[in-house]
Amino acid sequence: MNDDEFAEKYYAAWNARDIEAIVALYADDIEFSSPYIAALGFSHDGVIHGKAMLRAYFERALERAPQLTFSPEALLVGARGHTLIYRNHRGERAAETHEMDPAGLVVRADATYDTN
Repeated sequence: MNDDEFAEKYYAAWNARDIEAIVALYADDIEFSSPYIAALGFSHDGVIHGKAMLRAYFERALERAPQLTFSPEALLVGARGHTLIYRNHRGERAAETHEMDPAGLVVRADATYDTN
């Protein structure tokens, strides 16, 4: 799957609130960071490891924001993956950088948010 196809699947899964389709994009040994991880009580350093913890974090995020949607703004492609830039349902700008494995699954992800 190329980067454009991945982005399409990513946005479709999130906007459908399809937890199975969302977690299917990530490898079993995923390392995921986000400032919201600590805020939601998952890890003091903002990093979680493994698909089971990622699922729990995403489920909590979906529960807390029933109107959550992502509107794509840009796709930046790098040597080991890509960065998706989007706006959420509140109009806040965010980015998620993905490092991909050869099978096309995300092995490392860093979510960042515009504070302005």
